[in-house]
Amino acid sequence: MNPETPIVLLGPRMTDDSVTVWRTCLELGWTPERIQGWRVAEHLAISGRPVMIYGEPLFAEAVADQTGLVLLEPSIDWLTTLPREHLLRDIELMTLGEARARTSPAFVKPADGKIFEPKVYPSGNELPTDEHVDMDIPVLRSGIVDFRLEVRCFVRQRNIVTLSPYWRDGELAQDEGGQWSFLEDEESGARDFAGMVLADARVALPSACTLDVGRLSGGEWAVIEANPCWGAGLYGCDAKEVLLSIRDAIVPRGSLSDDDKRWVSKRRATLLP
Repeated sequence: MNPETPIVLLGPRMTDDSVTVWRTCLELGWTPERIQGWRVAEHLAISGRPVMIYGEPLFAEAVADQTGLVLLEPSIDWLTTLPREHLLRDIELMTLGEARARTSPAFVKPADGKIFEPKVYPSGNELPTDEHVDMDIPVLRSGIVDFRLEVRCFVRQRNIVTLSPYWRDGELAQDEGGQWSFLEDEESGARDFAGMVLADARVALPSACTLDVGRLSGGEWAVIEANPCWGAGLYGCDAKEVLLSIRDAIVPRGSLSDDDKRWVSKRRATLLP
C-alpha cells in the first residue's frame, strides 16, 4: 500500500452519507475503516499513512485526539464577523441566559452542537430553562428571515468545489427519485452569491469548510452559516470533492500553522502545545 494513501476513519453509525463516503474512498483507492466504539486500532494510529475522519463532532474529536490530528472549523462567532450585507439580518452571540432575558421574537440556535432545537422563539422565556440546559452555553440570536431555498457549498481554498440544494419551500429539496437537483436559475444564483462572499477579503475562513447560502422570499441571497466539512451532510454534493476538502481541514498537530490555530475549535484549543 502506498504510504501516502489516506486512511479514512468513519463512525460506528452507518448512514447514507457514510456509505457514500466509504464507496468513494474505494473509487479513489483510499482505505475506509469504520471505527467501533470510537477506539482507533493501534495499527491504524501508527500506520504512518495520512488519516482523515468523517463523522459527528464528538466522534471526530475523540478520533483526532488518538491520532495526533487537529480539526479545523469555522469559529462559533463566525456569523457575527460577517458584513451585514452578506447576512441581511442582525446576529448576536450571547449566553442562553442572556437570550432568555430578551422579549422580542428571534431565531435562536446553539452556537455549538445540537443542544436544543434551533427555531424562531416568540420570546426568550420560551427557550429551554436551567432545568434542562446550562444557561452559560453560547447561542446565536438572529433576526427573523424567510429562506425559501437553502444550498450547501463545500469550499476549499476559498473556491466552491461542489454544491447542492438541501431545503426548498419548507421541505427537503430531494425529488421522488432521490436526487438533489437544482431548478431553473438556482445553481447560478447560489454560485454567484457564494462566490461574491468568498471573494470578500473581510470574510475569514479556514482552508476548507461548508458555506450554506439561501434565497429569501423576496429573491435576495444571504449567508445561512458555515460548518466543518468533516462532519457535514453531503446531500447531492460530489463526494470526491468532499473528501478532498476534508483532507484540507484535518491537520497533524505538529504541522499546525499560526493561521490554522484560529480555526481550531475552542473545545480542542486547550489541548494544543
